Amino acid sequence: MNILSNPLHITQKSVATLGFFDGVHLGHRFLLNELKNIAADRHLPSTIITFTEHPRKILHADYQPKLLSTLAEKTELLQSTGIDNCILLDFTNELSQLSAREFIQDILFNKLNITTLLVGYDHRFGHNRSETFDDYCRYGNQIGLEVINTAKYENADFTNISSSEIRKSLLNGETQQANAMLGYNYSLQGTVIHGLKNGRKLGFPTANIAAAPEKLTPASGVYAAKVQHGDRVFEGMLNIGYRPTFGSKSALSVEVNIFDFSAEIYGDNIKIWILDKIRNETKFDSLQMLAAQLGKDAQQIREMFLISD
Repeated sequence: MNILSNPLHITQKSVATLGFFDGVHLGHRFLLNELKNIAADRHLPSTIITFTEHPRKILHADYQPKLLSTLAEKTELLQSTGIDNCILLDFTNELSQLSAREFIQDILFNKLNITTLLVGYDHRFGHNRSETFDDYCRYGNQIGLEVINTAKYENADFTNISSSEIRKSLLNGETQQANAMLGYNYSLQGTVIHGLKNGRKLGFPTANIAAAPEKLTPASGVYAAKVQHGDRVFEGMLNIGYRPTFGSKSALSVEVNIFDFSAEIYGDNIKIWILDKIRNETKFDSLQMLAAQLGKDAQQIREMFLISD
């Protein structure tokens, strides 16, 4: 995939679709498969046009949306779809003021040389999103740009798959449902940092990570997880929460007990795939009770992996 950031002008014609594509979930992949087929029919390259920042972050300065994927993760996911080009645009206040007609003509047609635009079945763009798909078609006809609407993605298990629905599932601790809508296991990654070392005292040493601040952290609780360190992948027990048993008012922590692993990895980057929630975060009356419960949690997770293997 060719990745272009804020290109001034593109000479080669292409077939494109437009969106933020947070998480690159199954609905997005359905749209992108349609894009590849249409581009192949027209013997033109396929192009994704997306933004480096969530539009709402620019339009509402006091709102910082939590995302399913960082820009680097989104780009990596998009690369796996087989689309030819990805154009990254900075979403600015100036861009937000363009009407759909101005965006189609000035940006898509004149600047990016898009000759066919595939629009998601419920996608709207342009200032205030006031125009409809029929308006897009009319504007396109006037300048020679074909506009096509895609069908709604149908899935036997879900009536609606969207980034917002996946965020809700993660915040409700419904990890398996979120992963099913994504089409892959949700993950957090970051540098291993020094924590309070409470887990070590309990017999369950953990690797604490500083995840990207813009990335959504799922609901507090204990989860079955897989952990990548370098080229190796391990099974583990993930805890997301505030450590209520220790009585501290600490910030939210993300820490994972990596099974059968004892190396010192402070400063290293690890990736944690979050598979299934085991239980809610609980305040125990003693550290002994907490340690006993962690032992049960770890055993349950190990048995889950044995069954799945």
